[in-house]
Amino acid sequence: MTFMKIAKTALLASVMMTGAATACETTLRSSDTHPDGYPTVEAVKAMGKLLEERTGGKLCVEVFHSAQLGQEKDTIEQTKFGVIDMNRVSMGPFNNLVEETKVVSLPYIFRSTGHMHKVMDGPIGEEILKAFEPHGYVGLAFYDGGSRSFYNAKKPVESIDDLKGMKVRVMQSDIFVDMMSALGANATPMPYGEVYSSIQTGVIDGAENNWPSYESSGHFEVAGYYTLDEHLIVPEVLVMSKASWDKLSAEDQAAVRQAAKDSVPLMREMWAAREKASEEKVRAAGAKIITDIDKQPFIDAMKPVYEKHVTSDKLKDLVARIQATE
Repeated sequence: MTFMKIAKTALLASVMMTGAATACETTLRSSDTHPDGYPTVEAVKAMGKLLEERTGGKLCVEVFHSAQLGQEKDTIEQTKFGVIDMNRVSMGPFNNLVEETKVVSLPYIFRSTGHMHKVMDGPIGEEILKAFEPHGYVGLAFYDGGSRSFYNAKKPVESIDDLKGMKVRVMQSDIFVDMMSALGANATPMPYGEVYSSIQTGVIDGAENNWPSYESSGHFEVAGYYTLDEHLIVPEVLVMSKASWDKLSAEDQAAVRQAAKDSVPLMREMWAAREKASEEKVRAAGAKIITDIDKQPFIDAMKPVYEKHVTSDKLKDLVARIQATE
């Protein structure tokens, strides 16, 4: 899409939904590709309510969910130019723009969700948020994206050898493609919406994702072997357009930043509940969940991936500090 087409799309959507927040002096438009009710969508709504209360109705947030303003690649550009004020985005699309985001997208960089929270809630997380500013964005907060694991239609994956030769769908990301190659599998990038039929018809053997996506997509119906290796625990990020940010007073900027931070615990609580419900549904349906695996060979296989993508001293230092975080 050209920038003008993107801008027209956003402005049209804005006109269609102006009635929802006309009482506010300034309504910040926020984009999310997830559907209404999804934890990230609800977290930004909650942030908006906090902001409205704390500013006495001066600032509000209107969330455009379900990719109403476009897919992430398009909305990232819109946000940079201030057509969209805020955006909840996956980390992957920022990898080639904000190099620090590459590190938290690396396989097995986080040992657990708790480890990820400890890192992203501390000085390292703040450092990564600040890294967005030179590129036209203000990093506000990190949300959970779950832990991604492998699933397939052929057999239980209990070791690295079981993945060899498998055709596995991944997101369009050099890191994820290289991860699959290092594990001996054949990475097959394709749109998410094509995965179900592709597994069903044998075009691919499986894919990888978190509990809610594995369940809500129905992929567990056609790929009944789910191996909890948790190779990716990638946080998602809430950013604001620097152009929109600069229009706010220092007081309002502080209010926005604090409301975003305060929405994080709520998002995590909703995410944990969503994960639990999805797991229960998948298990009840009879999917075979493989938990007894030795992750170390998978981790050891990532050495060439790290060597290829962690090239600067800055990124190497970031990796070392993350791994040293207890």
